Amino acid sequence: MPSTGKAILAALRPQLDLGDYRKKHWEGSFDEYIDIVREHPEVTRTAYQRLYDMIISHGTEEVYEQKEKITRYKFFTEFAAKHGDAIYGLDRPLMLLANAFMSAAKGYGTERRVLLLHGPVGSSKSTIARLMKKGLEQYSKSDEGMLFSFSWKGDNGAWLKCPMHEDPLRLVPHELRATLLATLNEGRKHDEVQVRLTGEMCPFCRQMYNERLAKVDGDWNRMLDDIKVYRLILSEQDRIGIGTFQPKDEKNQDSTELTGDINYRKIAEYGTDSDPRAFNFDGELNIANRGLVEFIEVLKLDVAFLYDLLGASQEHKIKPKKFAQTDIDEVILGHTNEPEYRRLQNNEFMEALRDRTVKIDVPYVTRLKDEIKIYEKDFNADRVKGKHIAPHTIEIAAMWATLTRLVQPKHANLTLLQKLKLYNGKTLPGFTEDNVVELKREAMNEGMHGISPRYIQDKISNALVAHPEEACVNPFMVLHELEQGLRHHSLITSQEQLQHCRELLSVVKEEYEDIVKNEVQRAIAADEDALTRLCSNYIDNVKAYTQREKVRNRYTGNYEEPDERLMRSVEEKIDIPEGRKDDFRREIMNYIGALAIDGKRFDYKTNERLQKALELKLFEDQKDTIKLTSLVSNVVDKATQEKIDVVKSRLIRNYGYCEVCSTDVLNFVASIFARGHVKK
Repeated sequence: MPSTGKAILAALRPQLDLGDYRKKHWEGSFDEYIDIVREHPEVTRTAYQRLYDMIISHGTEEVYEQKEKITRYKFFTEFAAKHGDAIYGLDRPLMLLANAFMSAAKGYGTERRVLLLHGPVGSSKSTIARLMKKGLEQYSKSDEGMLFSFSWKGDNGAWLKCPMHEDPLRLVPHELRATLLATLNEGRKHDEVQVRLTGEMCPFCRQMYNERLAKVDGDWNRMLDDIKVYRLILSEQDRIGIGTFQPKDEKNQDSTELTGDINYRKIAEYGTDSDPRAFNFDGELNIANRGLVEFIEVLKLDVAFLYDLLGASQEHKIKPKKFAQTDIDEVILGHTNEPEYRRLQNNEFMEALRDRTVKIDVPYVTRLKDEIKIYEKDFNADRVKGKHIAPHTIEIAAMWATLTRLVQPKHANLTLLQKLKLYNGKTLPGFTEDNVVELKREAMNEGMHGISPRYIQDKISNALVAHPEEACVNPFMVLHELEQGLRHHSLITSQEQLQHCRELLSVVKEEYEDIVKNEVQRAIAADEDALTRLCSNYIDNVKAYTQREKVRNRYTGNYEEPDERLMRSVEEKIDIPEGRKDDFRREIMNYIGALAIDGKRFDYKTNERLQKALELKLFEDQKDTIKLTSLVSNVVDKATQEKIDVVKSRLIRNYGYCEVCSTDVLNFVASIFARGHVKK
């Protein structure tokens, strides 16, 4: 009988796809590679073409933002979500970035620039770069994204890979290239992928090429017997096609980290340090050839590094020590924050770098629903075990963070909170989409300053662990953590900033009060039968009023004038003025008539404004019978407690509260009512 371990391994074996492994580790001759190129010319794409095609391969969708059509790339949403790096609320910057890649892929000049992601700390710059690297790795494993490199047969029979993962077509002599390309591209339309061949072999391959060509007396075809082509899989971990460079302090910076260094152990073997076999072509710009190199905090680099960057971007060449300029083909993606970029702008010696830089602004999110998604990714029922997060806890924290990033509107009748709601898609009386466009236009730098999502994440984490005895975390716990941390926030450098952040905390506390009062009101008034009866009564009276008829009293059977007091008590709940009551009542009747024409039946849920008015009216009628304020005095009779339990169950069922936070929110709202602060 097999052991448990063997049985487990035996069960896993059928899940291994050996065919897929062999496909990804394909090896063959040069002529077999030519067949592949003829059938799949995309294997010869440039790094920018491959990166752009990778993004496009995940699909796109058109969305509208303030009447402007935006292309949303699913790579940054669906693919990113699978890898825990979904990006929210940055459709416009990501579209600009993708446009830069498309321009570079078409050879319009952007391929000779350093792409620079610029924005405040914690605005997803590193996440975008990380996604690019993951995406390229996955794409190179697919049939659509495959690419190839080659190895040389050594004197001892071992195979020596090209250290810079170059395309095997670079082995073709210049005098044969035009003929080969004409043959490979024969019959292809101008809008189809064309096989292209540019650049020279790296110094190592040039040395191996010349040695082997000399051995066969210049017979290039015979020399190809010493060549083996293999499928190239890009990997950051294996340092194949994907590089990452992070600057160190100035004393420890060494430009050989970018372009490679001498292998001193092999100098004795080859006799000179200018022999390419005695050189390690393992700098970040070497190993990132055919793929992408990320420069973390690129503007912190020493000047010596920036000179290498100039040539790498503009000429697509690097200069390894003691060797000629070497061709590279890679995407150079850097990111930096605001202070470093200002330093670049103020440094007249960096004019050449500024001229070779395409800056893409990556701001903070300024739309509340997107900011909420950022935190829900980390703080949800699957990730937070054993603790309930009360409704609106994340929303209120996100609201405060978003408010800190918004510029005070110039419109006299618009508050910062109202501006946030407009950005979030809510309609406000007197404001249209054109007003939102104007608000954005007058604050072009919006989102480049404010509180980072990292600060919010840290404080939500603090609230989760600071109260181990509590089964539920509520907004007040998180708001307390946010306020306490402000005094030690490293990016708040003035008393004015501190005061502004505290004032915004007061704003979101007031908004939270309004939200929970409204929820408790709706929970109290959530008696379906009572709402239906009230709606029916209101509609009967409105119908009689608009048609100048009388209403039959259901109890006495007598015909009476429409109940103006009842109708106004409902309409006042949604601020319908006396002078507009006739218009509102006709609007309701026209709405009912339109539904009837379509064969639909009207009920109170079909009109949102009327539903809100009826709920508030019913709440007003029932709040005294429930005696919610008695909770404050802890003196609750049995009948009242039963009604309160019904309200609590509705909060749990309809709004996501738990037993703990539903009790807390009822007590909180009761204290507001006790103070007489009932929402009108």
